[in-house]
Amino acid sequence: MSIASGAPDTSGAVGVEDAPLYVVGDVHGHLEPLREALLEQGLIDEDGHWAGGAARLWFLGDFTDRGPDGIGVVELAMQLSEEAAEAGGSSRMLLGNHEILLLGVYFFGDHPVPVAGGSTTFREIWLRNGGLQWDLDRFTDAQALWLARQPVAAVVDQYLLVHSDSNAYLEYGSTIEDIDGEIRDLLGDPEPLPCWDLFRNLTRRGAFMGETGTLAAADLMGELGGRQIVHGHTPIPYQTGEDPALIDGPRVYADGQVINLDGGIYLGGPCLVARLPLREPVEPPVSGSDDETLGMVYDIDEDPEYR
Repeated sequence: MSIASGAPDTSGAVGVEDAPLYVVGDVHGHLEPLREALLEQGLIDEDGHWAGGAARLWFLGDFTDRGPDGIGVVELAMQLSEEAAEAGGSSRMLLGNHEILLLGVYFFGDHPVPVAGGSTTFREIWLRNGGLQWDLDRFTDAQALWLARQPVAAVVDQYLLVHSDSNAYLEYGSTIEDIDGEIRDLLGDPEPLPCWDLFRNLTRRGAFMGETGTLAAADLMGELGGRQIVHGHTPIPYQTGEDPALIDGPRVYADGQVINLDGGIYLGGPCLVARLPLREPVEPPVSGSDDETLGMVYDIDEDPEYR
């Protein structure tokens, strides 16, 4: 079965709008902390319905796995998408690597996929990465098709929103429209390997860390647009070594070019919901349009356990 059958065009390129902009980091099935964080920001009411008016809300992906109610998070996101639109606002999401993995296990299950030294299956990798059977039991065709329609990147108010702190997106195109189109086509392929390769690419991380981090960030923005990158995927405690319980907000790094919204909720950190701007975006350094850096792969951790 094709994952994205009937999926409409959902390009992630979004124009600047005069309304508050909020971004949510990785949730990983922690529905109640998500509700509490959205309520605190005035985006939902006590009953869990949209209360944000014309506000814009973006989820950065990784709704499921490792937490008690991943499908509850999917259901809430779908509900808020409808309710926000009716109120003149918007609630949207980006695909993360765990959405790709969930789609893979749902549609391809025990089909063999290649790994170093042999092969495994979507199901095995899903279980190894926190997949929970009660989520899969509740996952429906309608939810799968809704997820498959979502973009992987967006530029909103000059913020480049992506799930992964990686330049792997450029392997699928040089514009957001091209990347989203290519990934929709991959998700529409009835064969499992394109989905598997996409999952593995979106697990890459660490591109904006270290000595080349500012160059990597500038290269990505130089291709896709934006003046500041906002991502999830890599928990802030992994980057800083901090106690997850002490994380109290997003992390700005790479000379101010990058914001990390993954509080490490499954490690004991917070569910981060931030209103942007945290501060004024900085002018990026000259990007790697220079022949010496164009096309470099900056990711420093291909993460053999995927996470």
